[in-house]
Order: sequence, then C-alpha cells, then structure tokens
Amino acid sequence: MTADAPAERPVSLPASLLGRYARFSCYNSPYPAHDRGCAIDLYPDDGTAPSPVPGEIVDTRTVGCPDRPYAVDHDHLIVVDVAEDWAGGRGAGLLARILHVDPGVSAGDWIDAGDSLGETVRSGFFGRWVDDHLHLGFRSEDANPHRASGSLPVVPDVNVRGVSWDGTGTVVETGQTYVRLDAPAHPDPGSWATLAADDGTPLDGGLAHYSGGGAYAVDGVASAGALSLLGTEVGTATAREGVDGADVAWGDVAIQVTGGGQSARATGLSLFAARNGFGVKTVFHEGHELAVGDDLQVSIEPAESSIRLG
Repeated sequence: MTADAPAERPVSLPASLLGRYARFSCYNSPYPAHDRGCAIDLYPDDGTAPSPVPGEIVDTRTVGCPDRPYAVDHDHLIVVDVAEDWAGGRGAGLLARILHVDPGVSAGDWIDAGDSLGETVRSGFFGRWVDDHLHLGFRSEDANPHRASGSLPVVPDVNVRGVSWDGTGTVVETGQTYVRLDAPAHPDPGSWATLAADDGTPLDGGLAHYSGGGAYAVDGVASAGALSLLGTEVGTATAREGVDGADVAWGDVAIQVTGGGQSARATGLSLFAARNGFGVKTVFHEGHELAVGDDLQVSIEPAESSIRLG
C-alpha cells in the first residue's frame, strides 16, 4: 500500500470540530491507540458529549475497562459512518470511533456535528487525574472498527501556540492526584495554546509519566531532535512523515515541586491544548498535601528513571 493510499491518509481535524470542546490532546494517554498521534481526546468540560462529526450511527456496544474504585465498571464504543461531505469531503470512506460516552443514540440514527451522543462516563481507562472526555479515532470503512488499534493519524488543523513558563505558579485547583496552577496564563483566550519547550515548541502528552508525547508544528515546521523544558532536556522529537508535527520520546527526568511547606517529587506534567483556562496540571498519582493558594516552584532534573505509568 502506498503512503498516499486512502487507508493511510491522515485525517485533518477542522477548527469547527475542535471548537466544540474546551481542550484537546493527541498524546496524553498511555494506550497504544494514541501512538503516533492516531487518536485525539476531546474535553467538553460540562458533562455533555457533542458529536465531533456528522453521519450515521452504525454500531454501539458496551466494552470492558480496567476496574477502578473511582470509575464505572464498563465503557462504551460508538461507531459512526462519517458523512461524505464532512469538512469539504474529508469524511468519504471514513468510520469514526468514539469512546467514553454512555450512548443516547442507536444504530441507524443520523446525527449532525454537535448533536448529543449521550453523556460522558468516568471510565476505568482514565487515571484519577484525567477529566472526562471523548476519545476519537478514524479508520477506513473497510477496516475493523472494533479493534482498539489501527486508527489513522489525526492532525488538528489549527494553530497551537506554545507558551513559555518559568516553573512558578499558584495552585488554583486541586484533586486527590493533581494540582493545577494559574501559570502560565493563556496568551490569547479563544485560540489554542499549550506549554512550550524552551525553544518554543508546543508540547502535548504526559511528561514524563507516559513514555511518549508529541509536539505541534510552528509555521508548518515540526521539531526534530532534543527538547528541553525549564533548562533540562526532557525528550527527543521525531518529525512525523507527511504530517505537521512530531512524536516525542520522553527521557528520564524528575519533576520536583517546592511550596506549600513541602518539597516533593511529582509524577509528571499533564499537557494539552486549551482555548481558555490554562495553567500547568501537575500529577501526583499517589496523592499530595497541597492546597489552593499555595505558591509553587516546579523544577525538572535529570533522573535515573522517570515515574512511568504507561
């Protein structure tokens, strides 16, 4: 099969699709379905589940998921035969796979983009610090839509701006296994922004609690080679062939957090692109004692090994 054959073509995700959600991430997951940017997680932030694409529902099914005390004991898959005229003809020959939604639709239903698919679920596939979201992947109409792997690469067709950060911030949100800071501030609410490496490269993924992440292109140019953050090398970017962007293999680093009367090693940094509220999300998968209002200093240091969760 040639690189430009229909079954191999990347799927470009238009601004109209992404704009229905507050945040997105192509790499912030430990699961192989996200390898090489072959899926995207879409965060509505309000419990709704607006369909990312128009088309006919061809199947819904219940699937098992890891047993977690904070999550439901099963998940759901919705398969959509994407309308051929979606986004100027991008839907021709495509099936969309959508996970983490308790379906309010059935096989044979037609949905328009933005219509409700049901309600998001707190899936056992999520880490405790992961917010509810829709997982979206695509594959050709002649491929098996039920296999977890095998989806096509996806490319957000929007400019994602990288935002520099000095490692400081004040805690504005806490959960049992994470804190979110007020910094860096979003530079232009309504546009897409994510944390930048020291050279300005926009980053995506779980640094470094997942083994791989990603980087978005700047002015159509993808990064390649070593990437650093807060003065420490954190990984190596490899440009994706035929796609604006790069895969990143995270190196072995330690995320150190000082403030709130303590100094502790965090598990990692959870990175994503956001349209409005921003701020770095720091993960402590075994818990923490920080509180809203604590002023923190985050540093990154070389380590013998990262704390890997996937």
